[in-house]
Amino acid sequence: MRRNQPISIWIRICCWSWMIGFFSAGCSPLVTEFDQSEEAVLYTAAHPMPQPVPDTLTVMTWNLRFGAGRQTPWFGDSCGDRVVLTAAEVLATLEGMAAEIRTLQPDLLLIQEIDVQSKRTAYIDELQWLLDHTYFTYGAYASMWQAQYVPSDGLGRINTGSALLSRWPLREAERIQLPLRSDQDALTRYFYLRRNILKARVDLPERGDFWVLNIHADAFSTDDTKHKHIIRFKAEIDKLDTAGAAVIAGGDFNMLPPGSDSTDYCDEDRCPGEHFHSPGDHPLHKEGSNYTPEKEWLVDLYAAYDCSVPLVDYHAHPARYFTHTTNRGAFWDRKIDYLFSNRPWLSQGRVTHQEILNLSDHVPVSARWVVPR
Repeated sequence: MRRNQPISIWIRICCWSWMIGFFSAGCSPLVTEFDQSEEAVLYTAAHPMPQPVPDTLTVMTWNLRFGAGRQTPWFGDSCGDRVVLTAAEVLATLEGMAAEIRTLQPDLLLIQEIDVQSKRTAYIDELQWLLDHTYFTYGAYASMWQAQYVPSDGLGRINTGSALLSRWPLREAERIQLPLRSDQDALTRYFYLRRNILKARVDLPERGDFWVLNIHADAFSTDDTKHKHIIRFKAEIDKLDTAGAAVIAGGDFNMLPPGSDSTDYCDEDRCPGEHFHSPGDHPLHKEGSNYTPEKEWLVDLYAAYDCSVPLVDYHAHPARYFTHTTNRGAFWDRKIDYLFSNRPWLSQGRVTHQEILNLSDHVPVSARWVVPR
């Protein structure tokens, strides 16, 4: 998730939501807060199908941009002004995503930015829709932003977060709360996104079980919140690894690989009329576009676990592995989406699907993995 609106829009959301909540006759909170750990929401396809038990499987991670497609000039990113999509627009994007899923045949899909009950996407439960229109049978969901009503720009009700789609049952599915930003005032922070880790055990018949962890780390913090997210993510992998479990972990890290030759994207991400990098500019950098302070934050994760795109490959040809851009008219210009494991990825089948151009502002990343026994 990348957003080009200044933080003032979120302060405006907060203040109006606070006032409406204060004067509302009802008692339910406008914004859902979460425990540090709680059960994730489980899903099942309307018509479950028998699933094979393979020796290898394909894992994919994909930020869906909540079904808005890449070309929609959304008010929250890509310098746009659209706020609410029609059902036809959302369903057209979901149809395209389902078609790609059926073509690429991932066995396990890690999703970020999926809506399950939001006005902006015509209240379509996108997770249930994908289950019912692909071969996946089981799903798990963890919300990162759940509000009864957000008045700013007519956004309305929202429930968006991360999900897992699996051919096989998901057990012990858990939503793990990540630290909130510390560079915001208390009111803004109360109404802001609540990032999390979605964790589940895949119950694979006739094979050894394994665990999957999905993260959508913070995108716009100017403090060390994003680093805290990655540290917590690695700690969860470490616990499972120490216990001898096989682990797949991935998602949208909103962070560049160590050693990237370009780390400041303020110019690439700026909207018309915005200006950065000059004396007197305030802020000096566009929020969420300067990765320079973060360039060492993924070093420990790369050192401990196997990335589906090894650093040596990335450094040799960075552009081959770019997964995201904020520019609707440009090609992909940075890598922020990852898959890691404590077991080796197969050398064949590590793919960054840059040919999928218009379904999201991210491309899916997939890799082949040997099923544990």
